[in-house]
Amino acid sequence: MAESAVRTVLGSVGNLAVRETTFLCGVTLEVGFLKDELMRLQAYLKDADNKWRSGNARVAVLVSQIRTAAYEAQNVIEAADYMEKRNRLKKGFMGAISRYARLPSDLATLHRIGVEIQRVRRKLSEIFSSAEHLKIDLDNIVAIEDLFPQDLGFVNENCEDDVVMVGFQDEYKEIADKLVCEGHVLSLVSIVAMGGAGKTTLARKVYTSSIVKCHFDTFVWVTVSQKFKGVELLKDIMKQIIGDKYELVDQMQEYEVGNKINEFLSPKRYLVVLDDVWEEDTWDQINRTVKAFPDANNGSRILLTTRKEKVATHVEMPTHVHVLKELDEEKSWELFSSKALPSYRRSVIGDLGEFEKLGRMLARKCDGLPLALAILGGYLSKNLSIQAWSDLLLCWPSTKNTKLMRDILARSYKDMKDHYLRSCFLYLATFPEDYMIDVFVLIQLWIAEGFIPHAPKHEQEETARKYIGELAQRSLVHVTSRSMAHGWIEVIRVHDILRDWCIEEARKDVFLMSSKKLQVSKIFAGQISAPSNDIMAPYRSSYQDFSGQNLQATPNLRALMAFQLQSLSLPKLRFVRVLHIEDSRIKDFSKSIDGCIHLRCLRLIRCQGVTLTSSIGKFLYLQTIDMRGTNVPLVPRSLWNIPSLRHVNIGDYHSPLGSVQQKELQTLRIHLGSRSDKYCNRMMRFLVQMTQLTTLSFVDKLPESHHFPQNLRRLVLAADIKQDPMPVLEKLPRLVVLQL
Repeated sequence: MAESAVRTVLGSVGNLAVRETTFLCGVTLEVGFLKDELMRLQAYLKDADNKWRSGNARVAVLVSQIRTAAYEAQNVIEAADYMEKRNRLKKGFMGAISRYARLPSDLATLHRIGVEIQRVRRKLSEIFSSAEHLKIDLDNIVAIEDLFPQDLGFVNENCEDDVVMVGFQDEYKEIADKLVCEGHVLSLVSIVAMGGAGKTTLARKVYTSSIVKCHFDTFVWVTVSQKFKGVELLKDIMKQIIGDKYELVDQMQEYEVGNKINEFLSPKRYLVVLDDVWEEDTWDQINRTVKAFPDANNGSRILLTTRKEKVATHVEMPTHVHVLKELDEEKSWELFSSKALPSYRRSVIGDLGEFEKLGRMLARKCDGLPLALAILGGYLSKNLSIQAWSDLLLCWPSTKNTKLMRDILARSYKDMKDHYLRSCFLYLATFPEDYMIDVFVLIQLWIAEGFIPHAPKHEQEETARKYIGELAQRSLVHVTSRSMAHGWIEVIRVHDILRDWCIEEARKDVFLMSSKKLQVSKIFAGQISAPSNDIMAPYRSSYQDFSGQNLQATPNLRALMAFQLQSLSLPKLRFVRVLHIEDSRIKDFSKSIDGCIHLRCLRLIRCQGVTLTSSIGKFLYLQTIDMRGTNVPLVPRSLWNIPSLRHVNIGDYHSPLGSVQQKELQTLRIHLGSRSDKYCNRMMRFLVQMTQLTTLSFVDKLPESHHFPQNLRRLVLAADIKQDPMPVLEKLPRLVVLQL
């Protein structure tokens, strides 16, 4: 991953403009030299990465040193750029006074930056010497154009929708009939099969079918997974029932939640899906304090998916068990060909008969496993060469099931010639098992990490959506939701087999440290381990359900992800770019992030103990701030003066308003609560200054104002609307989506 790291750094620093002012002229010159040496370093990377993967230990150390030097170079270049950007924002007489007052400390900082640049350049010189000594070959074909993503070509946005039911038509009809036609008593339908056999895909298709949607009144889908808590599952069910009122649920005890669910569901015909159940006593744990799911003799159903038949038969209620069988030869070919040779490409494929002959033989090798067929088909759709298909058939591994899946995954991953795309795929390992990944959030994280390059004539978001489409086309992610307006992929999930592979690959590449349920832990793919030294330490950490209070982190950590931590103290995060924390209590938050000038993405979802101070205005690279479900007493005005800010979700808004320097905001979600009409109207006049604002969401209240930003393309109103808003909204010239 050293090649990916240096490309990311080059793409990032290439867009920084450290101006040659009198104040910064010496540093500017040094920064230019440093950029040139990074470009030279790139020429060694392809051969170095290849030798590292072949097991050359000495080259492995060199590759890690290359990555470390690249990231350190980016840090020091950004530090120089930050000083110039901060001083440029200080305008007028008071700005001149402020710059003069900071002059002594700025001179000291400049000296440190100069010293650091010299240190990084010496390190690069040593790397060049080592590369020549280790006979690392120069890659003379590297050019500036390679910094931009390859043309991903035509990506059929709905490619996976046409194939998810291949081979499952009979099963789909049988399970749907069992749900809607089999008597009035509460009963259970279980789908049983090994991993990768299509249980969740089939259950999701039935769950979203029109016949099921018309039959039931209330729908709940929860993913159980291997590690779960009964109370958390109940709270998840309750949140789906009552909507966004998370605060009410989080404060309730387990028996209260169970009673509320029972009370709500009693008069309704409901369908509850328990996906990916591993343990026999799961049902008992969910209902241990109170019977959450009532039997009102109205035809309500429980749909369960599991790998173990004992789990399916353990629940004490009328049960129908459906065991999914492997696909037969013809259905295997149908699924494989729908991915490898899709209908929209067949007309331009030469030697189609030869491809079909080889494809049938390859499909048989997958032993009827749908996930293997889909991933292999997606991989071969990118390699439409008779020779490539023949070579794969000749060297096919003799392994079965999971090992077979891992070999196919490795082929698909190595086939990604775009190093940015590889990084984007491995990044999926930072999320918990069975996590529903919001694509809009994922794109913001990728951009903050520098994984989405700046390409001519393409917005970064456009490139990122192409990456999402590419991963879906390769069947490396499962699409669970799409935008009704545009057909864009909105929510994805990663199969646990794929996620386990991602974690292991991320460990080998020293890309990620993932920690879960350990007091002091550095674990990768479930096994306790630790980097041998700081050079091999990962630059990203993901903590899930972590019982320790103090998180461990390497000094140069670039991203920290945390999910469901009871109480935590953040380490010093001097170089962090991404801070994403959910459902956790954070100690001394403002103190912990003080000085994080490189921060791009700050997401604190349903967290406690969070305050924002005026120092947040110092984060001049901040692109995203998301405080959904997090009570922030006051949002400082300085937030609106951050020049790079693009996406804001700040919940209940309490903040003084005024003129702002920020003009580039693109999306804003805001809770107005009980704010007065006068304040709301002032808010709208404030927002009109945001000339690039395209997405706006109001919760609780709709301002009675005629002042709406004129470039709005998407408007979401989750509010009490007292009068017809259309006379105002119809005048918005670019509005495409109105969601009520």
